[in-house]
Amino acid sequence: MQCSVQWPQKLSEPQSLSERFPDEWEPLLAELQEPRYRSVQIFRWIHKRGLFNSAEMTDLPLSLREELLKRGLSAPTAIVGRRISSDKTRKLLLEMNDRRRVETVLIPHTSSPQSELFSLSQEDELDGNDSRDSRRVTQCLSCQVGCAMGCRFCASGKVGLIRQMTAAEIVSQISAAQGELKETERISAIVLMGIGEPLHNYGAISRALLLLSHPDGQAMSLRRMTVSTCGLVPEIDRLAKDFGGEVQLAVSIHSADDAVRSDLMPINRKYPVREVVEAMRRYPTGTHERITVEYTLIRRINDSENDARRLVKLLRGVPVKVNLIPMNPIECTQLEAPPEAAVDAFYNHLRGAGMMVFLRRPRGDDIAAACGQLALGGELRRNLA
Repeated sequence: MQCSVQWPQKLSEPQSLSERFPDEWEPLLAELQEPRYRSVQIFRWIHKRGLFNSAEMTDLPLSLREELLKRGLSAPTAIVGRRISSDKTRKLLLEMNDRRRVETVLIPHTSSPQSELFSLSQEDELDGNDSRDSRRVTQCLSCQVGCAMGCRFCASGKVGLIRQMTAAEIVSQISAAQGELKETERISAIVLMGIGEPLHNYGAISRALLLLSHPDGQAMSLRRMTVSTCGLVPEIDRLAKDFGGEVQLAVSIHSADDAVRSDLMPINRKYPVREVVEAMRRYPTGTHERITVEYTLIRRINDSENDARRLVKLLRGVPVKVNLIPMNPIECTQLEAPPEAAVDAFYNHLRGAGMMVFLRRPRGDDIAAACGQLALGGELRRNLA
């Protein structure tokens, strides 16, 4: 694996003050006749402390604080609702400045690896930490208001794409969530698996990843961030080139058969499943790391023993770990999870073929926060208008 991240050749332009890097603050500070070191001070207030109110940036001169307020520095999102699941998963409803809303989910780690989003990462192995530490929380971020991909088993696709989110709006979901954590908790991993297709908003998510990993901000390791995709092949290659494999990759497969996958996921008509798998082969991974394959099990659609055999053959030779996810119920569809016996048979076939496979039990499904359920859970129906 490459150890250094190459700065993307053409980073998207900042859409607001709050998503500027320190060097991008310097022209404005020069205009205001302020010293360059103020850029790092401002950046730390926003991205390390999660504070957007310039009036509280006490190490800045009053004149600069007032000017930042005039220039429109403000929090990109605000919490307007929250729900807590019986399994302690928390879903936050966030409103942006244009009154559009998205959801983000906080998933506490448990003692059961079958309940986690991912298995123990290479970084956890190297530093001796257990990813199932109960103090750790994985945050699931949204990256679009709605989604254009139209996957049949996902509520976000039922909404359609309303607009892209900015990098500031993506990152501010973490700032908003910090105040919801218990004193002993900390966000240890980020997964871009909320509302929207991350690679369809590549400019914003690449800037967001770099903001989160910046040493003067959250300083989160890129290896603790996962980007999920339904299979946008050029953007998978671009992510590999820009980040050298440091960012974890998760790919939604859901069927090894092109006809079935195209019916479930319209994007397969543009990027057939074998092209997606070849992009996965090209994606750089470390010695102990694997690409996550998401496979939603749907009754009488992709849950047969023959489907399992095809999946094993398709993924042969690719370093993967498979997350089997029995279909979570969503509105506006008759798709449903297979009976438990069929789920177990599928799981056992993959295990018997020597694959690393995890059967994911629902987390937060009683508050519509589980995989595939975001976007149509009551609060976001206004987005359909």
